[in-house]
Amino acid sequence: MQRSVKQSLGPLADLPGRHGADVPSARRTARTLRWLIRGHDPDPSADQWRALGASLTRGDAPADRLATWMRTHGLATTQPLFEQALNLGIGDVPDAPAELREFFQTVEATPDWVQPKRLVAGAKACHLSGLTGLQVLRDAALMGGYQASAINRTLVLTGALAKGAQRRVAETTKWWIDCTTCGGLSRFAPGFKSTVRVRLMHALVRQRVRALPEWDEAYFGMPVNQGDMQATYLGFSVIFLFGQRAMGVPLSRCEAESVMHLWRYIGWLMGVEEALLFETEMEGRVGLYRNLLSQAPADDSSIALGRALMDEPLSRHYGHALPLLDKLQGRYERAKHLSICRFFLGGRSMSALGLPGGVLPWYPLMTVPFTAVRHRLMRLLPGGHQALVRQGRAAQENYLAILFGSGEPDIARLPQPHG
Repeated sequence: MQRSVKQSLGPLADLPGRHGADVPSARRTARTLRWLIRGHDPDPSADQWRALGASLTRGDAPADRLATWMRTHGLATTQPLFEQALNLGIGDVPDAPAELREFFQTVEATPDWVQPKRLVAGAKACHLSGLTGLQVLRDAALMGGYQASAINRTLVLTGALAKGAQRRVAETTKWWIDCTTCGGLSRFAPGFKSTVRVRLMHALVRQRVRALPEWDEAYFGMPVNQGDMQATYLGFSVIFLFGQRAMGVPLSRCEAESVMHLWRYIGWLMGVEEALLFETEMEGRVGLYRNLLSQAPADDSSIALGRALMDEPLSRHYGHALPLLDKLQGRYERAKHLSICRFFLGGRSMSALGLPGGVLPWYPLMTVPFTAVRHRLMRLLPGGHQALVRQGRAAQENYLAILFGSGEPDIARLPQPHG
């Protein structure tokens, strides 16, 4: 029976052509994750496979209705109303249109399963990782995700390459830090507001890209669809957790499940359907594995985005008095990130992303033992765990100055109506 299910994995005639376009290649990409699901058979049943493909055809109904209203009446008029509702509450918008009211009633209706104490614990577990956490998100989740060429299509059509990898990394890092601040997801906190802005931006992009003649909906499905949003959310949770341990940062089961809880709520707030969110890390691993089987293989866009991210460290603001030192540090950081990519992705994926061959994982091999020993010793000392949390968070916040320099973040710039 299981053999027939496995043989059935692949494209389905009534679903987007990208769904299961190259399952053997996807299995190779997901082989490390498959190893982490020992004792379980993560391959989807026929019904689960069809449901996963169907998720590629769905957007985010409340946000999509709001975006339609905003475009119909003009962003210049409607965006101030959105910001007023976001910053003051929908009750402070007299005679708010139904679409605006419905959207904010949705995002303000916190699910019953959300536990504030676990959100704080999850945030502190994210702080523990310090810069290691940001390296995992960049070099394992983001770089590895560029192999999913169907997701890349939206990035290419919205000018992601022209925007520049350095700015994308900086703005995503700022959003992540806002979301992982203790209390950052309370109603009027920066993490909540940034996430809601990103959700609206996704809806506007969804409508804009879908109307482009270059968008092939029969193959790609809906732009910024539920399946792709699930993959992104799992990168911030499941890949983040796996990557921390691989890089020497020990996490208890309680800490890991708190991170999953935190990102389950962030995913929900972002507009991911509740059925596509996971409570435990193992459930998330299985969900990510199945999602990866559905993804289309790497193509030219993977190479373009991968090379742009490879060179991103060369554009950072290191703040040295001598420009030569900035240049040298940029080259060192580029080499360091490539070694981390090699550690997580392997040679085959490096080639698919257009990254240099012959790179060795020298940085993880040099630092993982010291990171592991430091964390374990610090946890044995009175107040050591709290010190790790404080030091890790300070390193993450200080890193923003390197990414932004004197610039200001613009996390969710709304797309213009034309062009």
